[in-house]
Amino acid sequence: MVTVLSLGGSIVAPDMPDTEFLTEFSTLVRAWLAEDNSRKLIMVVGGGGPARAYQKAYREISPTISDEQADWIGIMATRLNAQLLRAIFSDICPTDVVYDPTQVDVFSGRILVAAGWKPGFSTDNDAVLLAERFDADTVINLSNIAKVYTDDPHTNPNAKPIDAISWADFRKLVGNEWVPGKNVPFDPIASLHAQKSGLTVICAAGRDIENLRAILNNESFVGTVIK
Repeated sequence: MVTVLSLGGSIVAPDMPDTEFLTEFSTLVRAWLAEDNSRKLIMVVGGGGPARAYQKAYREISPTISDEQADWIGIMATRLNAQLLRAIFSDICPTDVVYDPTQVDVFSGRILVAAGWKPGFSTDNDAVLLAERFDADTVINLSNIAKVYTDDPHTNPNAKPIDAISWADFRKLVGNEWVPGKNVPFDPIASLHAQKSGLTVICAAGRDIENLRAILNNESFVGTVIK
């Protein structure tokens, strides 16, 4: 049984690696895997603060801005974060960090870690591709927000949290285009792909360890279900 986590870079490395969170996360994951030997976990990690900082520097310095170049900068940040996760779980993650989700069919050990692949979308899309490849019906998307809102709650005080939403309605919220560094609950390209594949995505606050435990154990949780 394979579970797929799309792990937001903002919770792994908001500016620098969050060692307190990563310690708690590692403890939870190891305990959950130990409860059932059939469980396997795929983690696809984003770029977080380093990606945004380097993309910002590029946009401030370069006379001409290329989305492709900005994406590559973000992708490299995801790979650094992924290498850290792979090192943390190296005793149960013998496979090298995956860069191309279309080129992996099996993995040994209990954990597989993946990073950004190529320009045009975020690591959310890589998570969807890996879910398809390993017959997972759900992607657990962990970020720095507890739920999807009807609008950005930081700018719109009337924005309302959403418990469940269809892909059609969710895609009206996030649009259809990917922009490097775009801050949305789930990447628009990944959303279209997930809708076509019939995948369910759960969006939840990644730093809430007890809530993550509940999601992994199919218990009542705080978050938004998109399907």
